[in-house]
Amino acid sequence: MPESTPLHPTRPLVLGSTSRYRRELLQRLQLPFEVAAPDVDETPQSGESPAELARRLALAKAHAVAAKFPDAVVIGSDQVADLDGEPIGKPGTHDKATAQLRRMRGRIVIFQTALAVVCRATGFEQLDLAPVRVKFRDLSDAEIESYLQAEQPYDCAGSARSEGLGIALLDAIDSDDPTALVGLPLIRTCRMIRAAGVKVI
Repeated sequence: MPESTPLHPTRPLVLGSTSRYRRELLQRLQLPFEVAAPDVDETPQSGESPAELARRLALAKAHAVAAKFPDAVVIGSDQVADLDGEPIGKPGTHDKATAQLRRMRGRIVIFQTALAVVCRATGFEQLDLAPVRVKFRDLSDAEIESYLQAEQPYDCAGSARSEGLGIALLDAIDSDDPTALVGLPLIRTCRMIRAAGVKVI
């Protein structure tokens, strides 16, 4: 007897991000996916908390890409480092990265990683937040300079590239979704894309 055709076949998957870190993380799931750049203004709004900013941008990115791929399940994500309620973004330059790490040494920083999954064809939309509590070591200026010269993490929120040498900056990491600090919480990603109709395993 021939196999029956599933009523809801797996939909195409699209990652709405230009981040190489998120692309590499999603590749771990061994699923076919496309990558599309979201055209979203990432300027914080007045009075917006880091968590609110991350959530808004993740959802905006997912919707921006879903407009181009209406039949696909689209993943949008954003990460904002939260230092006492102040958003700390990507430094972009060596001097800004140095200033960020000097401010964060010996402190607790919460990396707010938001995840949105959207499918226009089915009206599916889910949004979640995976906060990661990070305790930075009391770094010396020499350690900061040595790290920045080695990693040049200028495209990482808070200058902390934890999957590389940046792990040496830290005393502790507290998270329920281990890849969230790198930029894409894969436990939540699996749960949400399954709910949207993508067969993971």
